[in-house]
Amino acid sequence: MARARSVLLVDDETLFLATMAKVLARHGLEVLVAPDAASAMDIMERTDPDVVVLDVRMPGQNGLEALRLMKERHPMTPVILLTGHGTVDDGQEAFRSGAFDFQTKPAKVSKLLETIEEAIRSRGLVEEAARRQPT
Repeated sequence: MARARSVLLVDDETLFLATMAKVLARHGLEVLVAPDAASAMDIMERTDPDVVVLDVRMPGQNGLEALRLMKERHPMTPVILLTGHGTVDDGQEAFRSGAFDFQTKPAKVSKLLETIEEAIRSRGLVEEAARRQPT
């Protein structure tokens, strides 16, 4: 039996985190939550989620800094950035740093779900290609 597809939600807004976690769980995803980047990194070390949905603006380490660290430590894990205050510069920086996608809040659930599914499929293809590479 295949394991549940997992998503790590990282956001300092507790209401958004709780609401989005319920919505994603209703769509068959195993949802892990973190209120900040440091907690997210701890969870990633223990669980290796299929995809991360990461807020850009958070106290302490912001999402762009966290993205760079996540991609350094977990290069196969796609990261989708969400922001309520995004700028073109933030979006460009996100993609330069390896973001899978960059979306604005309020998140349109159908679009976010579609992007999460696409990110999970993409990760599977990349991992399969890596396994097929001769050693």
